[in-house]
Amino acid sequence: MKQGVAHLVCGRRAKWLVLVLWVVVLFVAAPFAMKLTDAQDNDASSWLPGSAESTQVLELSEDFRPEQIPAIVIYARDSGLTAQDRAEIAEDVRQLKELRDHGILGAETRGPVFDRQADPRAAQVFVPITMDEEGWERISPAVDSIRDDVGEGGGLAVHITGPGGTSADFAEAFEGIDSTLLFSAMVVVIVMLLITYRSLTLLLVPLVSVVCALFASQALIYLLAEHAGLTVNGQSAGILTVLVFGAGTDYALLLVARYREELRRHEDRHEAMALALHRAGPAVLASGATVVLSMLVLLAAEMNSTRGLGPVAAIGVAVALLAMMSLFPALLVIFGRWIFWPAIPHYGTPDPTERGVWARTGRRIARRPRRVWAVTALALAVCSLGLLQLRAEGIGNADAFTGKPDSITGQEVSARYFPAGSGDPLVIISNQSQAEQVGRAVAATQGVVPQSLGLPPGTKPAFEGKVLFEATMTAPSDSEAAKQTVERVRDAVHAVPDADARVGGGTAALLDMDEATTHDNVLIIPLVLVVVLLILCVLLRALIAPLLLIGTVILSFAAALGISALAFRYVFDYAGEATDFPLFVFVFLVALGIDYNIFLTTRIREEAARQGTRAGVVTGLAATGAVITSAGLVLAGTFAALGTLPMVAFAEIGFAVALGVLIDTFVVRSVLVTSLFLDVGPKVWWPHRLAREDGGAAARESVGAGVSRSGG
Repeated sequence: MKQGVAHLVCGRRAKWLVLVLWVVVLFVAAPFAMKLTDAQDNDASSWLPGSAESTQVLELSEDFRPEQIPAIVIYARDSGLTAQDRAEIAEDVRQLKELRDHGILGAETRGPVFDRQADPRAAQVFVPITMDEEGWERISPAVDSIRDDVGEGGGLAVHITGPGGTSADFAEAFEGIDSTLLFSAMVVVIVMLLITYRSLTLLLVPLVSVVCALFASQALIYLLAEHAGLTVNGQSAGILTVLVFGAGTDYALLLVARYREELRRHEDRHEAMALALHRAGPAVLASGATVVLSMLVLLAAEMNSTRGLGPVAAIGVAVALLAMMSLFPALLVIFGRWIFWPAIPHYGTPDPTERGVWARTGRRIARRPRRVWAVTALALAVCSLGLLQLRAEGIGNADAFTGKPDSITGQEVSARYFPAGSGDPLVIISNQSQAEQVGRAVAATQGVVPQSLGLPPGTKPAFEGKVLFEATMTAPSDSEAAKQTVERVRDAVHAVPDADARVGGGTAALLDMDEATTHDNVLIIPLVLVVVLLILCVLLRALIAPLLLIGTVILSFAAALGISALAFRYVFDYAGEATDFPLFVFVFLVALGIDYNIFLTTRIREEAARQGTRAGVVTGLAATGAVITSAGLVLAGTFAALGTLPMVAFAEIGFAVALGVLIDTFVVRSVLVTSLFLDVGPKVWWPHRLAREDGGAAARESVGAGVSRSGG
């Protein structure tokens, strides 16, 4: 960033204009930001790949009936249902048939269905819920209405499960996600800034700037969701909060560190800030561009949820970058030096980083750099062996929550007495002329209950030459066995000539999501690496250094994933990982973790031009060590806030990204990159002329040091 441009932000008059502009932005944005939850689309179509067979069935089924999601009331008594139990169930069914609240199709309530004719021990009642424009928001109230109409007591267990019950529990888990993550992230940032700055006054400036950035980004995303078709769901909205707080605070920490340096060298705080922006600005801008472009790569994904996350995250980081490069420096200059109280950086005082712990660390690494990077790389490679324990094959409903909600208990109870897939059937649509052949093919498929084929209540018998029917699977609908059944059924019905048959339903959707995510992993991970490599090449004007940095990031990612997999297996006892877990962790770690390498290497390059590469490495580490450590702790803490949500997928992403950031901060940046640059020396800047001219500077430095030692 040029000094003239920097003065547009922190000039004597410009700083007040910047402040006024952001006050106006905040005043306009706040009302829209509060509406972002209303714009979220958590229906199946917002997650499924658009071209998937299950998505086609979902769209075609609307011609036969309103989109429905069944809630299942399961009654059970191990010793057998009593006459009173059966009377209570009959009364419950009568009341449920009269329900009309929140889209409940009471008249189409089916049941009770008993597990056996003689001496039944369990009964199921199916209550369909329509999904209209309210979609996700109506499920929880509908299930609450059902729960109000059914009773338990005297040893009779009653649970609400099925897709409706499970969706209601997911909706409850997502409820308040924005406020939960906002509060958690804010607490983390406040604590870390207190530890870093030891100043109550200074921490308010980055906090206010980040909150303004969050509101502005949420408002912009809301407007795009409402008027430009941008897909926002609970996942992307939650990650947005974490990204804005984490990335925004990181940029603030790095800018403050450079501003503090310049305040010791310049009496005029406006000049000091202009120089800080001029010198730290390119690194901060490159860091932000890396994250933004990496997030936009997600637009190439097949999964709607992943593709929607890309622009949401990119907008959040871009707005955070804008706020930290305009509002934040303007506020710092407005408040003056006293904002640093009690550790005020007075003009003419020495820079403490020159004799700090990171300066000593750099000098120690410089003694045997090759041994240091070899041992460090080997240790990270050993940690990556934990990848053998990674099971990113999807998480079933029973394992998706950190606790055990009622729907999961009901699912387990139901599976003891009924076909495990009875609550979430296959949905088959075919040409009417070939319906009989398709039905026989489905019934003959292994894993399908033959007598379960039928037309659900409330469904048109035929529509424009098409028919729809359902079939129950013997395996739980979210199991691997059920997915294999879907594959067999699809093979069977696709083989029927002229049937134009398609197979959908909850299990088919899970299978299609798994296949789409596998495609996205193979496509997006290399694309992100290419984007990051190009940015590093442009920023450093070199080739060797970017390749080394990319290699260290990949090694760091593998180590973080390996350690995380072991922790999930043997510490947290998680059943597995979501299929998109490696992709999300990779994108966040590479896009955000490379930040610290950018901040370090740009400072090394700046110092190398003055004093040679090897001396520049030590100086660069000493100058950036403390601030990068603080930034890493803040970012790790904000991602760890995802663990406050009661869902395993969020907890796993938060843990793995937080761990990876800490590895990047304390191992990769401070040890591995430092020792590699020291070992390779000036050649690290090849093909830039610095790789040739630096040798003379290094020689002069070496001669100067020798003279100093000989002269005492």
